[in-house]
Amino acid sequence: MSYKTIQRLHPAMRDDIGDLVTQRPLPGPRIEQVDPFLFLNHHGPQVYPPHNRGLPFGPHPHRGFETVTFILDGLLAHRDSAGHESVIGPGGVQWMTAGRGLVHAEVSPREFMQAGGPLEILQLWVNLPPALKMTEPRYTGLQRDQIPVIESADGKVRMQLVAGEYGGVTGPFASLTGVFMSTVEMKAGGLLYLDKLLERNVFLYVVRGVINIAPDTVTAYHLAELDTVADELEIRAEQDCLLLLGHAEPIGEPVVSHGPFVMNTREEINRAILDYQAGRFGAPV
Repeated sequence: MSYKTIQRLHPAMRDDIGDLVTQRPLPGPRIEQVDPFLFLNHHGPQVYPPHNRGLPFGPHPHRGFETVTFILDGLLAHRDSAGHESVIGPGGVQWMTAGRGLVHAEVSPREFMQAGGPLEILQLWVNLPPALKMTEPRYTGLQRDQIPVIESADGKVRMQLVAGEYGGVTGPFASLTGVFMSTVEMKAGGLLYLDKLLERNVFLYVVRGVINIAPDTVTAYHLAELDTVADELEIRAEQDCLLLLGHAEPIGEPVVSHGPFVMNTREEINRAILDYQAGRFGAPV
């Protein structure tokens, strides 16, 4: 038994999208992926004024991977060419498997554009192995009260369990590839322990606050790249904090991406572009 340590810290890079404040820790200058985790955008936190234009993510295609979207604050409306539609509020999560391809839009609902308000969203892209890249698209959107929370005995750690198993509880989102996914709120002095992580890649992003993974400290807006050879992880909160925490077996296959398509070869990318142009991703949304 041994504890995972930090190999490198990766700061989020500022990359605003219009008036949407955006930080991106992955990919970064010194890291392409944390296989199978490909991409993370941290939007906000910010406050939109009344009569705003809302989020800029109108209809666009995807193929070959999954998006997991955490609505930390605000409202997010989803609709896609497979017929899924929902509006998810603070603390809710959307999990979309693009698979063989669909078109979706992630926008602000009318009430948010009229009234304005706070907004903070995390969107994570999770790769699919070659055998699942052309799987049937699917989508699940759940509100905060539909996702279990596991609290430590001292009340200093609260884990919102999105997917996978922890402490005898199973998250409501069924990952096709055994991905564990959670958000974790910790009060200063809180301690979180995970095991059975041998040869699994850990995705750990500090949304706010400060944590310690001995002997290193990690501050907000940083992605911690951990080793894959140890099987335990201990995280201590130096300040009140919020973490995005997941882990998964690496896929270990080539990644060829082009905008919203993530495949294994250039030929597959070309096919995705042709299929989208031919309308094979479904009706417009």
